[in-house]
Amino acid sequence: MKKVCGLDIHKDSVFMCILFENGEKIEEKFGVLTPELDRLRETLINQGVGVIAMESTSIYWMPIWRILCSDFELKLVNPYFIKQLPGRKSDIRDAHWIALVLMKDLIKGSFVPDRTVQELRLLGRRIFYLNRNLQRSQQNIDLILQRSNIRISNYVSDLFGKCMQSVLQALVQGEESPQRLCSLLHKMTINKHGTQTLQDALSGAMSETERMLLSQSLEETISYMKDVESCKKMMEEICREYYQTEMEHLQTIPGVQKHSAMIILAEIGADMKMFLTASALVGWAGLKPRNDESAGKIKGRKILHGNKYLRMILIQCAWAAGRTKGSLFEKRFNYLSRRMNKNKALIANARKILVYIWNILDKNQPYLPKAA
Repeated sequence: MKKVCGLDIHKDSVFMCILFENGEKIEEKFGVLTPELDRLRETLINQGVGVIAMESTSIYWMPIWRILCSDFELKLVNPYFIKQLPGRKSDIRDAHWIALVLMKDLIKGSFVPDRTVQELRLLGRRIFYLNRNLQRSQQNIDLILQRSNIRISNYVSDLFGKCMQSVLQALVQGEESPQRLCSLLHKMTINKHGTQTLQDALSGAMSETERMLLSQSLEETISYMKDVESCKKMMEEICREYYQTEMEHLQTIPGVQKHSAMIILAEIGADMKMFLTASALVGWAGLKPRNDESAGKIKGRKILHGNKYLRMILIQCAWAAGRTKGSLFEKRFNYLSRRMNKNKALIANARKILVYIWNILDKNQPYLPKAA
């Protein structure tokens, strides 16, 4: 007899409903601590459950998935598709509804990568948030300098290069002489703008409070930069061990560098079995234009919702590819930008890059312009 289970997951509880093919059901509530989840697993094993479905509730499904994945066939389902029937007033009924639609094969599981890809994804998304915080910290340093009337950022392209870090450290330590501060700058910068101009830009009035704030912001910036490098190093080690060939193949695409290749692998993995076609992957990434048309009138062609991390890195790759001389993407961008908005042309290039990525990973071969 076929037996399936629906799990309704919350932050502090899990509601279980085991549904038999003849309509019988077993319902129980469990906690979320490890002993309780072990008891849930034992209950499911003793009942002979074959398939389990659960909603992708924030990150609360992840520890449950890890405990159950070795013993059962699991399906992670988007709540939007599973909560279509009105009238379910309790969590027990939610679990029963999940089990019912699973019994009737009305749902399919979402893409859940293997443990290695999940580790890569954690590192890649950590880099994303670190870079965002790093930008804020760097902007704060510039604001402190501007408030002190130190206008060096007007003449230096990288406010956090090696020489500028020496200048910032000197300011934190109480150095006020524009001549000494200017001597710490790179010779190319001095030759470009002139010594007097740079000394005038470094002449300001910084209070003790501003020095303290500058010191804190500088420490934050250095800390974020070290954390980013640590995450990148670990990602590179994992990719070198498990996905060396795939990473090399991805880097043959114009605009895709090592870091971009690692982020792409972290989001979609190297196995394209979950994405039967390139179109399915493009839709999952949220790069397809929506079909919003009524009575022959087009209301909108905005792209769909999808994996924002993958979409952002693909757009960055599309910018680089569109500026790679002689590449297919440069010609395509120039052609499309004459017919439509440049942002739309950029999205079209990102979509094309993702199609090539699917073909490269599916066929395990390097970039061939006419292969996709």
